[in-house]
Amino acid sequence: MPLSSCFQTVSFKDLLGWKEDRQADAFAAFQRSACRIHVKPYRSGSLGITSESLEPACAEARSAGQLSDSAAKSFFERHFLPALIVPENGRGIVTGFYEPEVDASPMQVGRFTVPLLSRPQDLVDIDETNRPKGMDPYLAFARDTSEGLVPYFDRGEIDQGALAGRGLEIAWLADPVDAFFIHVQGAARLRMTDGRLRRVTYAAKAGHRFTGIGKVLADIGEIPLAEVTMQSIRAWLKANPSRVDEILWQNRSYIFFREAPVENPTLGPVAAAKVPLTPGRSIAVDRLLHTFGTPFYIDAPKLTAFDGLPFRRLMIAQDTGSAITGAARGDLFAGSGDAAGEIAGVVRNQASFYALLPRPLVEAQSR
Repeated sequence: MPLSSCFQTVSFKDLLGWKEDRQADAFAAFQRSACRIHVKPYRSGSLGITSESLEPACAEARSAGQLSDSAAKSFFERHFLPALIVPENGRGIVTGFYEPEVDASPMQVGRFTVPLLSRPQDLVDIDETNRPKGMDPYLAFARDTSEGLVPYFDRGEIDQGALAGRGLEIAWLADPVDAFFIHVQGAARLRMTDGRLRRVTYAAKAGHRFTGIGKVLADIGEIPLAEVTMQSIRAWLKANPSRVDEILWQNRSYIFFREAPVENPTLGPVAAAKVPLTPGRSIAVDRLLHTFGTPFYIDAPKLTAFDGLPFRRLMIAQDTGSAITGAARGDLFAGSGDAAGEIAGVVRNQASFYALLPRPLVEAQSR
């Protein structure tokens, strides 16, 4: 598979902040993906980076143990060459995501009235082998009925009871807005009323297109587009409780969850790449274009929410999302809890994306 022409190779000296970036945590994140690749290689993205081309670096990472920042930097420089990604629209964009942490109950009681649901039995994965004629080609899930496969219930229908009585409830929350943002983030830590800390993470979705409610509020003149953040959206919904359903149901996409362990409290949930996310070092990318495990150097000089400094960091591709489309589009994992949410909620910045290309792949391309 040839490398895409959107990659323009540069040198590590061309990367602003490369020398200052402390990369031990990035190496640890890469190491986790390297171990996963050894069990089952990731699907290759269409831009030409393959799991096979990552394997020499992965093999060394699996046997390396923990590295210092300087040793980690040497590792990446030895195995990779940076390449600026030149997107069709001429600019890259980063946003942020996090793992919410909220109070929850194992049963519907008192103020806990909003359920998080597990995957229904009648939800069927759809691809070109079983897609009914005329069904929207976007839909990856459908509902199995006596009359065949039809589009699944959307957010409004489910919130109004379309799946009630099936015993799908994993936990109950007190606030429909908290539940909505857990759907947007795809995972959460739950502080249970019995003292336990539980985690839910993505299991499936109803299949409908994602619609950002921030844009909805901007389009109807409620929040200027330039001022749309998670914080401003939450503030508007809190000030307009009678319109919460009206706005939330504009996003027809609905997420189903499964329980997952909290094995290491310093790491995030296991995401699409089947490894736990590393705060400040894991990035969600377009998996149709990119390959999980690929390192990316992100230069977003106006983004200072993480540590007060211009964001120039090595990140590892370990997740994806329906809103993450394009070669230079990424979602930065900020961590878990309210503090991470404060960071993630304000991130929307232009950025330069540099993919770290495996050296054997570049050398083979130049022959």
